[in-house]
Amino acid sequence: MMDLKELTRPNIWNLSPYSSARNEYSGHTANVFLDANENPYNSPLNRYPDPLQSELKTLVARVKGVPAECIFLGNGSDEAIDLAYRCFTQPGVNNVVAIEPTYGMYKVCADINDIEYRPVLLDNGFQMNADSLLSACDADTRLIWLCSPNNPTGNNLKRNEIEEVLRRFHGLVIVDEAYSDFSTERPFRLDLDKFPNLIVLNTMSKAWGCAAIRLGMAFASKEIISLFNKVKYPYNISSLTQEQAIEAFKDPYKVDKWIKIILLERTRMIDAFGMLPSCKKVYPTNANFFLAEMDDAQATYDYLVRKGIIVRNRNKVALCANCLRITIGTKTENNELLAALRQRIG
Repeated sequence: MMDLKELTRPNIWNLSPYSSARNEYSGHTANVFLDANENPYNSPLNRYPDPLQSELKTLVARVKGVPAECIFLGNGSDEAIDLAYRCFTQPGVNNVVAIEPTYGMYKVCADINDIEYRPVLLDNGFQMNADSLLSACDADTRLIWLCSPNNPTGNNLKRNEIEEVLRRFHGLVIVDEAYSDFSTERPFRLDLDKFPNLIVLNTMSKAWGCAAIRLGMAFASKEIISLFNKVKYPYNISSLTQEQAIEAFKDPYKVDKWIKIILLERTRMIDAFGMLPSCKKVYPTNANFFLAEMDDAQATYDYLVRKGIIVRNRNKVALCANCLRITIGTKTENNELLAALRQRIG
């Protein structure tokens, strides 16, 4: 790995971060707060939230098996994605490499930050090849984006290929594990000590059923996390979000139950789709969704919209012609989808 200082934008490395009122007395007990120009009424909403989310990070560390100092919490995973660009790429100079197809925000953030985005097509089995990915890199490549299980394809990328990229690439490798709770693969966040150039993303929007609170996670070395904390807005996670997340992390076994139910429904739905005459193929998945190739994805999508059923049309995405992405819902929701599709062909 290239020296972290060399990878970081010079202005970010030298940045003096904003010092929030809540940071300055850290480590001391206080009960009178006259430092932040807050309204003294309407407790507790009148007070600024903990800028570093200490209580929440203690719970996240326990559940995720990562030291608290190696955890960044953001306004969704998208904040961590944007921070990677802002910390480690120079606009108009550097480039990033990513698999294709994959999650669209990697490219959107590249465009916002004026960074060249180099997509490398997966093979027909939606797998990456380390050599192909690395051949797209040059001296100005700072980040490689990987998503496993991948979105929209649903499959795990081959672990040995990811590890090969981590060993050979001199920049930072971001592995997005938003859907890892639905997979039996060992999470890469547990291998941070092996790969100093690794950043792993996770979220509460999927298995944890908390998309509304907008809480994303990044796991990396404490040096990388300190850079994220330096650049982030002072109070990026609201007290309301922190409180909801703390309650969720107190009962991780509830999430385990949800995952088991979703995986059983996933198997049932894949089997049912395989019997639909309009479905040509269902791709293997390790996520809470699957990709299905239809005889006419656009027509099927439009029909379902008219029925009030919304799936994701991936027809125009690379390698996904005539494909719909189907999220696993409740048994009732899944049955409604199947009934609509069977009625259409009946």
